[in-house]
Amino acid sequence: MLKIGMIGAGFVAGFHERALRSVRGVELAGVCAPQGAETLAECARENGLGNTRVFENTAALCAAVDVVCIFAPNYARLEIMRDIAKAVEGGVKIKGIICEKPLARNLQEADIMARMAKALGVPTAYFENQLHMPPVVEARRQLAAVEQSMGSVHLARSAEEHGGPHEPWFWDPTKQGGGVCCDMGCHSIAVGMYMLTPSGKPPNYLTPVSVTANMALLKWGKEPWISQLKKRGVDYAVTPAEDYSNVIIEFKDPETGIRSVAQATNSWMYDAPGLRLFMEAFGPGYSYTVNSLESPAGLFISDAAATAVADSELALEKAQATRGALVLQHNEPDLYGYIAEWQDAIPAFEQGKNALLDFEYGRLITMLVMAGYMAHEQKKVIDLTDSAVLQALETYVPLVQQGKGAEVLPGV
Repeated sequence: MLKIGMIGAGFVAGFHERALRSVRGVELAGVCAPQGAETLAECARENGLGNTRVFENTAALCAAVDVVCIFAPNYARLEIMRDIAKAVEGGVKIKGIICEKPLARNLQEADIMARMAKALGVPTAYFENQLHMPPVVEARRQLAAVEQSMGSVHLARSAEEHGGPHEPWFWDPTKQGGGVCCDMGCHSIAVGMYMLTPSGKPPNYLTPVSVTANMALLKWGKEPWISQLKKRGVDYAVTPAEDYSNVIIEFKDPETGIRSVAQATNSWMYDAPGLRLFMEAFGPGYSYTVNSLESPAGLFISDAAATAVADSELALEKAQATRGALVLQHNEPDLYGYIAEWQDAIPAFEQGKNALLDFEYGRLITMLVMAGYMAHEQKKVIDLTDSAVLQALETYVPLVQQGKGAEVLPGV
């Protein structure tokens, strides 16, 4: 039985606790977090995930588990990784380190995360759930013979949209790393590249050639939304972040030279049923589509009954309403790929290997996100075949991340 330890007890940690209920051979042995640790541990115990304990610090958690998960806020991840490294260097034996997306806020931080993991010699998993989504994986499987005959996908469109994040720190670009492009663009860029990747090739197979991007603050810089954020401790009049992002990346197949394009569109202004994941892939003579809001189930709650509803997200993540016709997804951890990414990582760690997606892959996605910000700031195509550009990205920190978004965001 592999012992899992989570650092962080917020929204994403709770989602992973739900996912672990469907994973064999594991127990959630420990939780470490400034807030919410006991609540998450109690939930895990009630759901049969073991005698989950609360630990006061990272070192104590590492000494009691086999796999350490970094599910804390973005701004805390690098320091947590350093604490994990100290524990391992001090003699603690662990079989794997997991980091939720994004790996880091910028490429400098991502480089340190990846280098530390490599130096420790501990297998890693970068948790990017959308590559593991069963609808995407199954569509690729069923089209494998068609792809082999006709050729790979040449255009991929991916989008993640909802009405806005849960916690105030997500809205703070200096803590989160940016706005919606950092928060959700990493998802859409990664799954877009995956949809373009030929079957049987690794997730980092394609060569990124160029990036263009357009970002803006369209909703949350206006009233009454900007005042709502201010009440939560975030002032977009001072440090705004983008709530809309469109990043287009051109890739090249290193063996055939064939070009393909991924378009990643993300927003925090999707005032509709709730979280929408939408993917389209177009190959020569075939295509597939995934829409997370298409469900065989639904609910209806009348105005008279709405007062009995305590949580609008019981039926769907980021749900916008507690009444009317509501989309119901009966198993969101499975639909979004959370269960499958655990099922990939656990056996890999048991064999002393990295998961399908490791920290080096997370670094690659961070680089592409940073290239998106650079393209928007400079209002030009970013040439990723230029060594000078790649060198500049190594130390680049977007103006939005610096708290200077007003200089580069239309709508401010």
